[in-house]
Amino acid sequence: MMQKRKILITGATGYIASQLLPVFRGKYQLTLLDVKETDPKGNKVPGLKIANLADSDFEKYQDYFQGIDTVVHLGYYEPPRVRGAKRRMRRGGYQHERINVDMAYNVYILSHDAGVRRVVVASSNHAADWYEHLIHQGLMDIVYPDIFPLTDNFYGWAKVAYEQMGFIFATGHFGRKLGIVFLRIGAPREINYRDFPNNVAGYKRDLGAYISERDLQQLFIRSIEAKKIDNEHGIPFQIFYGISNNTRKFWSIVNARKAIGYAPQDDSEVKYAEDITIFLGGGKPE
Repeated sequence: MMQKRKILITGATGYIASQLLPVFRGKYQLTLLDVKETDPKGNKVPGLKIANLADSDFEKYQDYFQGIDTVVHLGYYEPPRVRGAKRRMRRGGYQHERINVDMAYNVYILSHDAGVRRVVVASSNHAADWYEHLIHQGLMDIVYPDIFPLTDNFYGWAKVAYEQMGFIFATGHFGRKLGIVFLRIGAPREINYRDFPNNVAGYKRDLGAYISERDLQQLFIRSIEAKKIDNEHGIPFQIFYGISNNTRKFWSIVNARKAIGYAPQDDSEVKYAEDITIFLGGGKPE
């Protein structure tokens, strides 16, 4: 029997991890790390080990990286909320997001030094979210992963920082090339038109950004298992948008199809056809 691939998951109690673990548990040998023991529903996550990867004292957790094939970095320090403020407008956003940038560095350097083959990072569509202004104004049709990343908020800035710093490790600057894949995840949640009162634009936006659970799982699995992720310059570095095959998509997934064979099975236009007819087609809401 072929030995299971050893995967380390950071942020293993988080929302994205909750969608991946049902499949990953049977497929891989897992090491699960987080700063808390319970998932978003308050359930304890079996096999979890407590580790704060933002801590600069590597001796506390560096052993977890030994013998690992791939690190899936989902860990995220959630800045404290300011009442009435959106995440991108939280007070102290820069200082809080710096913690996440430092955590990403810690994950990269420990992965590099431990001989990890690849790191798959949960980035975000917010790394280039400024272009959505142009999309909504009809001045742009689609955003490609290789377009220069521009954002108007510190959350997006931190994601850009993850990506740019990861490229340094992928080039072999520190002695060997560390393969890195960034997944700019869109809307990994079910869409209910009732959540968009008087917000047609927001509803259409989420239809374009939607990624189903099975497509999210496939994207991560293919990013982990692809034999080669070299770009055109021979650098093992890729950025993929994490969305399903949505009719309304405004981010390109062509490179994910070509590089790792990503073949999303779902389309929000089909899945939510009845709701779309009700909300956008003049039908009567229930």
